[in-house]
Amino acid sequence: MSPLRDFRRPRLWLGLWLAMLAAVAWTSLLPAQALPPAPFAGFDKIEHLLAYAALSGYAVLLFARLPAQALAAAGLVGLGVGLEFAQAALTASRQADAYDALANALGALAGLLLAPTPLARGLERLDRRRARPDCDRHRNIKDLP
Repeated sequence: MSPLRDFRRPRLWLGLWLAMLAAVAWTSLLPAQALPPAPFAGFDKIEHLLAYAALSGYAVLLFARLPAQALAAAGLVGLGVGLEFAQAALTASRQADAYDALANALGALAGLLLAPTPLARGLERLDRRRARPDCDRHRNIKDLP
């Protein structure tokens, strides 16, 4: 049984989440001079919190059950900590920041708050509305006549 919700196009939605993860990893490792200047001190903490809340919230939309959603959030916390270490080790102009890692973790936890709400099934509803009605290659075997 798949941990994903009952999508007609699961590869599309999973691929989108993986692309989001790659974008966060890539931007986390860009040189500091390649980033736009922050409008005020501490703004990067808001960016971290919002990015990881979006990733975690999307995981809630993607995965059907709370254990898988929580595992995704825990993985995001690990990713955030790992990227902070990578910034220190792999870039000359970036450094590890415990407050960035904390903002990442709080964002991952905030995304989980979507789980008990009706919004948690929003991607599944979108998938059903946007799927072509004549496309039955994703039907379950039990749906066949």
